[in-house]
Amino acid sequence: MLKLNYTDVGLYMEQTMTHPELLIAQRVLLAMRLGQMLHVEPGRASFLLPADLPELEELEAALQREYNPNSTILLVDDASVEVNLSGCWMAESKEAQEGMFLALMSDSLSETLRERIERFIYKLWQMSEVHISSPA
Repeated sequence: MLKLNYTDVGLYMEQTMTHPELLIAQRVLLAMRLGQMLHVEPGRASFLLPADLPELEELEAALQREYNPNSTILLVDDASVEVNLSGCWMAESKEAQEGMFLALMSDSLSETLRERIERFIYKLWQMSEVHISSPA
C-alpha cells in the first residue's frame, strides 16, 4: 500500500506492507485516545511527476495492460503528468489541507501485481524528488 502524507511543507510518500484497514483502525484508536477529531472518507489523491522520467511509459503500459481503474496518469503539460490514485483520506476535518491518504489498488489485481505497481509508483516519486531538487 502507498501512504501519502500531505503536510504544510509538501508531500511525503512511503510504501508500507500494513493492511489498509489495520492502519485506519490504528489511526482512529490513536485519535480517540488523544481526544482528537479525525475525518475518514474514501476519495482520490494526486501528485505530479516530471513527464520526462524514462520509466513513466512502462508504468502507463502496466496500468493499461492490467486495467487498474484506481490509478490513472494524465498529461498536464509538456513537463508534467498527474498520477491519480483512489483510496482513503484521513485528516482532522473535512476541509483540512494536511492529512494522510492511503492509496488502494484495484482488488481485481493479484497481490504480487498490486505490490509491483505500488513499488513502481513509489520509485518514480523518489526519482522525481531527486529530479526536482537537482540543479539544472
